[in-house]
Amino acid sequence: MNTVWIIDDDRSIRWVLEKAMGREDIDYRSFALAGDALEALQSGPPPKVMLSDIRMPGESGLSLLRRVKELHPHLPVIIMTAYSDLESAVLAFQGGAFEYLPKPFDVDQAVALVRRALEQSPSQGHALEDTALAPEILGQAPSMQEVFRAIGRLAQSHATVMINGESGTGKELVARALHRHSPRKDAPFIAINTAAIPRDLLESELFGHERGAFTGANTQRQGRFEQAADGTLFLDEIGDMPSELQTRLLRVLSDGNFYRVGGQQPIRANVRVIAATHQDLEARVRQGLFREDLFHRLNVIRLRLPPLRERREDIPILVRHFLQRSAQDLGVDSKRISDAALRYLQALPFPGNIRQLENLCHWLTVMAPGQVVEIADLPSEMREQHLDEPVVGLNWIDGLGLEADRLLAVTPGEVFDRLTREFERTLIRHALTATGGRRIEAAQLLGIGRNTITRKIQELGMDTEHATQTASEAQGT
Repeated sequence: MNTVWIIDDDRSIRWVLEKAMGREDIDYRSFALAGDALEALQSGPPPKVMLSDIRMPGESGLSLLRRVKELHPHLPVIIMTAYSDLESAVLAFQGGAFEYLPKPFDVDQAVALVRRALEQSPSQGHALEDTALAPEILGQAPSMQEVFRAIGRLAQSHATVMINGESGTGKELVARALHRHSPRKDAPFIAINTAAIPRDLLESELFGHERGAFTGANTQRQGRFEQAADGTLFLDEIGDMPSELQTRLLRVLSDGNFYRVGGQQPIRANVRVIAATHQDLEARVRQGLFREDLFHRLNVIRLRLPPLRERREDIPILVRHFLQRSAQDLGVDSKRISDAALRYLQALPFPGNIRQLENLCHWLTVMAPGQVVEIADLPSEMREQHLDEPVVGLNWIDGLGLEADRLLAVTPGEVFDRLTREFERTLIRHALTATGGRRIEAAQLLGIGRNTITRKIQELGMDTEHATQTASEAQGT
C-alpha cells in the first residue's frame, strides 16, 4: 500500500492534503505532532512517503527527519515550511530530505511531488547536526527556491561552482553559503575580486611571492590559494581575469599545484574554487577573451542568481529584513513600511538589485522622519521615477493606484486633474489610432458624442498631435 503520512499541527493543511490524497487514491495517515508520528514509526511499519511541517509544537520537523533517517535511511521525507529562507532548505537537504515544499503550495504540485517520491528511489541521507543558523538569504520567488535547492544539494559536495548574476544580486552571499554548508566549513573562506586588483599585482595576490621575486618584494608572502588551504576560494568577476592568469589558473585546477611568483617548489592547492561573473562567459569565449578550456573547468555546476526585477514578490520580506537589521546596527527602533510604499517599491526596476534595496533601507532607517515609511519618505529620485515597466501580476487598476500613490507624494493638489487628463488622453489617442484618425468613429467607439471628443482634443492639446489624422478624416468624409 502506498501509504503517505501527513504531519502538521495546522488542521487546515492536514485537511487539504488528506482530500488531495483521497482524490488520487493514495492511502494516508495524519498526525498533528511529530512525536505521535515517531511513536507510530517505532511501533509499526513505516509509510512509503512522509510529508512533515518544519516547525511544530514539541519536536520539530527537522528533528523528526533526523530520527526517521536513523531508523529508515531510504524513506523519502518531504519537508513543508512557511519560512522560505535558505537555512530551511539547506537544513532539510542536509538532513536527507527528498524535497522541501514552501507554503503556501499548490495542491497539484504537492501531489506531483508525492507521486515522484513514491516512484523514485531516494538517496542516502546524512545525519543532521543540531545547529541554529540565522537566515543568510531570503526569498519566496520560484527562482530563489531553485537556488536554495541547489545549495542544499551541493551541501556535501566539493564540486567547482560558477555563479552567474548581475551586480548586487548576492553572488558572494551564495558563495559563502555554499562554503558554510560544505565539508570545508571549518576551513577558511577567502574572497577576491579579480576585477578590482591591478593586473600586475593579481598574480602575486592569487599565488603569493618569494622574497626578492620583484622590486618591493622584501618578504615572502602567501597568496589567496595558500590562505584558503582546505577551504574555499571565491573568485569574483572571473570574466575580467587577464589571459596569462587564466592560463595559470587552469594549470592549478588541472594538476592541483601552483608556484609562488619567483618560487621553485610546487605547492599543493587543496582548495574548492567558486567563481562568479556578471558577464556572458560563452560570448567571451567566442570573442577569444576567455579560455574555453578554463570555462569548462569552472563551469562544472552553474547557479544563476535572478535579478530583483524577476523576483519582485520577495521585495516585502527583504525590505522588512533590511529595515530590522539596519535598526539593530544603529541601535534604534525598527521602521515599518506602509503597504502603499511596498507596492510602489515592487514596481521599481532596481538596477542595483539587492544591494541597492539594502542601501535604501539603511537610508530610510536614518532619514525617514516617522516610524512608518510612506512613499513621501523615499528618496526624491525614486519618488520621481515613472513606473513604465509592467509588473508581473499587476493589473491596470493596481498600476493606476501605484501612480496615484506616487503623485500624492510628489505633486499633492494636482493628482486628480493630472491623472484624469492622462486617462482621457490615452483613451482618445487609442480610439483615434483604431479608426485611422476619424473622430466621429472614435467617438462612437468610446461611447461619447462628436462634440465631446472635439472639445476634449482641444482641451488636452491634442490638435497638433492628431493633425494628420484630422486631415485624413476630412478626406474620408
